[in-house]
Amino acid sequence: MTARIYATRCALALSTCLAAASAQAQQIPVKLGVLADMSGIFSDIGGPGATEATKMAVEDFMKRPGSERFKIEVVSADAQNKPDISSAIARKWFDTEGVDALVDLPTSAISLAIAPIAQEKNKVALFTASGTSDLTGKACTPNSVHWTYDTWALSHGTADAITKGGGKSWYFLTVDFALGHSLERDASAVVKANGGSVLGAVRHPTDSKDFSSYLLQAQSSKANVIALANAGGDTINAIKQAAEFGIVQGGQKLAGMLLFISDIHSLGLQTAQGLQLTTAFYWDLNDKTRAFGERFAARSNGRFPSMNQAGAYSATLAYLDAVAKVGSAKDGAAVVKAMRDAGTFDDPLFGKTSMREDGRVLHDMMLVEVKKPSESKKPFDYYKVLATIPAERAFRPLQDGNCPLVK
Repeated sequence: MTARIYATRCALALSTCLAAASAQAQQIPVKLGVLADMSGIFSDIGGPGATEATKMAVEDFMKRPGSERFKIEVVSADAQNKPDISSAIARKWFDTEGVDALVDLPTSAISLAIAPIAQEKNKVALFTASGTSDLTGKACTPNSVHWTYDTWALSHGTADAITKGGGKSWYFLTVDFALGHSLERDASAVVKANGGSVLGAVRHPTDSKDFSSYLLQAQSSKANVIALANAGGDTINAIKQAAEFGIVQGGQKLAGMLLFISDIHSLGLQTAQGLQLTTAFYWDLNDKTRAFGERFAARSNGRFPSMNQAGAYSATLAYLDAVAKVGSAKDGAAVVKAMRDAGTFDDPLFGKTSMREDGRVLHDMMLVEVKKPSESKKPFDYYKVLATIPAERAFRPLQDGNCPLVK
């Protein structure tokens, strides 16, 4: 081999190595942490399904032109529905494992604990499974995004419709943590604004198995409406035991303040038929939601997505779009600002969507009624839409939230 050929080959090899190193240096790393209830009473509405939905969003993002610049990783952990455990996981992820954004966050108490941590570390919290409207009120941060629903929206959808329909006296059966307190507070305000009255409330611990004493108190109140200000397994158990007590047959109405399609599936249409609820997403709404729902079900043992799982997908996709605009995931506040600056866009699952400076994501909500067994024609064909609540009316007015970011 001549010296000239040898030198040429060395130059080519060096050039190849430098090009590879340059490509690697230009690659944008993103690490998403799905912190969800993987084994408890909220696992059906988020849980492993939220992880699957997040991965689906990453897959779809990586099909887009220019996505070869990204190296995206998804990790997950069980929040165990405990704020202290969840906070420890979040800090470890942020400090030593390079996680840039959290997805799901299964309870309001967990979310309220993690919001300031995300701000402190300049990361991003995508609240797709927690409800308290305080997350865009007094607890808002420049690093928080509240995507799917909140207690104000649920209360103004369900409580408004039922009160105007004649349910004037209410009694609350409330889970004794942040979500339940927010649901009771926001719904009570709606009932009273519509000329109704709240006759009382009883609070129960999370993951209660026996609701008999609570239901007896609610039944003896003679209220027109017994409002279930809880979620997941607690709501399912309360509704099942209310049926055993003959509460609905006795003339009182049950109002589920936070119900998911997975809850209806667990209850069965025979028990759940006629329940009215407010939801942000229904898989059988249009061609785009059906395509997502069927794809999700094929990967999830035939179970169709809840609104929280749909929220995990859409929030992740919007987050990755913002990272692409910023050029990095390292400045969490800058990424959230880019999400807000995107203006109104057509989300594949939630339709026309935008984000306010308090972190509240705006989209339409729906008031739905659970079908009778005879009306359901296919798996998870559970809802009929009674009304669409436009985004501008679905969520609390910006000036009413007391978010310190709003000038």
